Amino acid sequence: MAMGPVRGRGGRGRRAPMSEINVTPLVDVMLVLLIIFMITAPLLVAGVPVNLPDSRAGALDQEQEPISVSLDDTGKIFVNDEETAEAALPQRLETVAAKAPKGDKAPQVYLRADRGLDYGKVMRVMGELNRAGLNKVALVTVGGDAGGGDAAGRESR
Repeated sequence: MAMGPVRGRGGRGRRAPMSEINVTPLVDVMLVLLIIFMITAPLLVAGVPVNLPDSRAGALDQEQEPISVSLDDTGKIFVNDEETAEAALPQRLETVAAKAPKGDKAPQVYLRADRGLDYGKVMRVMGELNRAGLNKVALVTVGGDAGGGDAAGRESR
């Protein structure tokens, strides 16, 4: 704390504490935290890198954790970020569907496929989802020019 001269009655000088807060250390700490968060935030986005197509549809509201099925640009299939061979996909989806609640509480499936991928490959995966009983499928896209949401989808029944 800084001390300044204060004149008393006797004319002698004495020092009294200044009542100002030194904010420099606070600003230093906040800037360091800001830099840490700016560096770590992009690393928190986990998943399979997929080049999604554009869409003008809005985002879906979801109260329970959705099942994520991703197809990357090489055609590899990932179920909840775990690579799954195409031959093992029906068994994996049946296992996931068996753990999920039935009826109105059935889980939402987010299907993310690279835009350069063959349409038939995407439809084969959608067929396996349907066969496993996972019928609430949303196709994930990135927002288009009109300012859509980050993820969009249409339910198929």
